[in-house]
Amino acid sequence: MIKRFDPEAMVGAPMLSLSEFPPAGPKACRHRGGGHCNECKVRLVSVCAALTSDELDDLEALSQHVSLGPREALFSQEGRADAVYNVTEGAIRLSRLLSDGRRHVMGFALPGDFLGLSMPERHSLTAEALMPTEVCRFERRPFRGLVSDKPNLLDRLYERAGYELMLAEEQMILLSRRTAEEKVACFLVGLRRRYARIGRISVTLELPMGRQDIADHLGLTIETVSRMLTHLDRARLILIVPGGVRLLDADRLERLAGI
Repeated sequence: MIKRFDPEAMVGAPMLSLSEFPPAGPKACRHRGGGHCNECKVRLVSVCAALTSDELDDLEALSQHVSLGPREALFSQEGRADAVYNVTEGAIRLSRLLSDGRRHVMGFALPGDFLGLSMPERHSLTAEALMPTEVCRFERRPFRGLVSDKPNLLDRLYERAGYELMLAEEQMILLSRRTAEEKVACFLVGLRRRYARIGRISVTLELPMGRQDIADHLGLTIETVSRMLTHLDRARLILIVPGGVRLLDADRLERLAGI
């Protein structure tokens, strides 16, 4: 028997400001060959999928492996945007600190996601690990030089830009037109589809982000997010479990989400 736990237990959890997170301390090292890129878990779903084994060797020569612990920053808002990043494991929260001190969570990066392409000279967001996370880092200028010599990689980057635009459009619709219940359902369905894209198909949906993160992403309060999750649990659409939710009726959840 699956033991339920109190879904209201997280209600009222204190909100952390960006200043409360510890300073960045990622561990970085240069790849030293050995076929790291060829053996990468997200090789076939990231921008690297467009490259041959020989071309991957060229890319690997430019890469730097970065390990992040929970709450460590990959890059910070207003910091110099001198690199691009490929997430290979874990999850990253992308947030922006507004002028009035409030935080808005713009989204969450998962394995296979590529970060930093659209940034100007300074980052407009802060990227923080939600769990132990692995990232490949590429200095921007050498990476641009590599892309200019490999049109298939450029095409893949254009596809990635289109995918990010689609996610941004869905987020605008989600924030402006949906009820709180629909927002939460849409978030869960969207996250499930993103996990499926990288081959992680399971009835249990991992939620590496906290309820405050979800609330800041959906434009809701943490209390509302908790109530909506509890409502979906009682309606037997989901089952709240430690670290995530189990999808009991994915079809009904998708109909509720309207996607």
